[in-house]
Amino acid sequence: MSTPRRPIVIGNISGFYGDRINAAREMVEGGPVDVVCGDYLAELTMLILAKAQAKDPALGYARTFLTQVEQILGTCLERGIKIVSNAGGLNPAGLADAIREVAAKLGLDVAVAHVEGDDLRGDLSAIVPPVAGKPVSANAYLGGWGIAEALGAGADVVVTGRVTDASLVVGPAAWWHGWGPTDWDALAGAVVAGHVIECGPQATGGNYAFFSEVTDRRYPGFPIAEVAADGSTVITKHPGTGGLVSTGTVTAQLLYEIQGPAYLGPDVTTHFDTITLEQEGEHRTRISGVRGSAPPDTLKIALNDNGGYRNSMTMVLTGLDIEEKAAFAEEMLFGILGGRDRFAEVDVRLLRFDQPDAPTNEQATAHLRVTVKDQDPRLVGRAFSNATMELALAGYPGFHTTTPPSSESAFGIYRPATVARSAVTQTVVLPDGTRRVVADPPTGPADVTAPTGPAAGARPGSGAVPDGPTRRVPLGTVCAARSGDKGGNANIGLWARDDAGYAWMAAHLDVDTIRGLIGPEAADLRIERFELPNLRALNVVVHGILGEGVASTTRPDPQAKGLGEYVRSRLVDVPEALLQD
Repeated sequence: MSTPRRPIVIGNISGFYGDRINAAREMVEGGPVDVVCGDYLAELTMLILAKAQAKDPALGYARTFLTQVEQILGTCLERGIKIVSNAGGLNPAGLADAIREVAAKLGLDVAVAHVEGDDLRGDLSAIVPPVAGKPVSANAYLGGWGIAEALGAGADVVVTGRVTDASLVVGPAAWWHGWGPTDWDALAGAVVAGHVIECGPQATGGNYAFFSEVTDRRYPGFPIAEVAADGSTVITKHPGTGGLVSTGTVTAQLLYEIQGPAYLGPDVTTHFDTITLEQEGEHRTRISGVRGSAPPDTLKIALNDNGGYRNSMTMVLTGLDIEEKAAFAEEMLFGILGGRDRFAEVDVRLLRFDQPDAPTNEQATAHLRVTVKDQDPRLVGRAFSNATMELALAGYPGFHTTTPPSSESAFGIYRPATVARSAVTQTVVLPDGTRRVVADPPTGPADVTAPTGPAAGARPGSGAVPDGPTRRVPLGTVCAARSGDKGGNANIGLWARDDAGYAWMAAHLDVDTIRGLIGPEAADLRIERFELPNLRALNVVVHGILGEGVASTTRPDPQAKGLGEYVRSRLVDVPEALLQD
């Protein structure tokens, strides 16, 4: 039996399109790595890239990635560091050509491969539910085997279209360790590692609820995953960089933008209720015990459509009679415009920041934000914003705005769907131009139950609910949160520091309580709640709170990034035994 290879060291250099450019150089120069990977493709990004490609068919990829490649390509070739990224977006072949041009300019000889097959705009017939019209983007979420095959063929750089974020780690790890398509547990471990590092410094102290634990307030070092042959991983960062790597920061990222404990992916179903975390040393958190099972026989699809046009104006209300002034402004505005029913959609929000007897003018103000949507750009353009300005000398006392009159802007809508694997052909184009079809792994029914197996040591989440007197305090006193968008839904991951805190949280935070904490906007929405005792965590999915997705929603926090912190700010009755520390 051969000796397993040492862990592969994979460093993240981007968490989204527009992230820190210097992250690539810092990762390569900060210490030894085998692979650098970058994630650029949020759901909204596909819409942005589609607009760019509509103007110039040669585009459709994340151009900032080229800047990073130019900074690090020479060093990576010299040290044998592989570069893997999904920056290809809607045009991975175009990005591969652009990388070759960069290399030629630098006088470097580079082997570039790309993975394609995710773009289904040419044939929408197999998508479920059926697609009406012609979406601006329609992409299947592919897995990591195309990446693994490209690396096995000697590629120095591999770029893809829409693969899952975790595939940027799964592919290199499978190549390095020689995994097969049924090595479910190892693959699941790599999925977890990829999920942790995909959003860059969010795993190393960024956006961390217990941010007082982050004592090094320099810009966080980007995360590194050391993935072993069995799929277990150590999450870390380069020495001398800012931020924090702890079981807490890793838990925060594990709970980001997930749904149920069974995480369905193209290569494996990963069971998040089997994950074990352990602090191995300073800035070193070990992930182990992850179990996997066969992936489903369908792939997730992300569809983006043109939604029409929108415009927003924000009026400032000051001092007394805020609600009356808002009603006055709304009635007068739509009187000028000829009625609310002229528009396909109207959203009016009174945002209260005011307080009685405010010590400053600013603290006495509220905002009335009016958004209109329609397929007719003329209706929601200057005709709308100019009408708002007609209130300037004729409306409520103290009228002024935070927004100048503006033209309409186009918006997109996001729709999730699925497609049978048999309708998608994943193809890797190797550095010599050879095209290879990537075989699908064996599949099975959607398995939401974690496989049984040997316990990986004592697991958290088994404490008793504390009793005794309670005190009314913010929920965030005893638990942390991280929230984000998943299409039109939002998820809120909540976790506690210890078993007693989790036991109370699991017993107290039922769906009705959570609905009340979120407030009126969740009153009629479906809410799912999942327990993850191994992480001392609950995951909450709020369906439809973002409407038709980030690009369409009129919610002030369109990506639900602050939703978790809002919930943490709400007052609840907490046992005093939990507050002693």
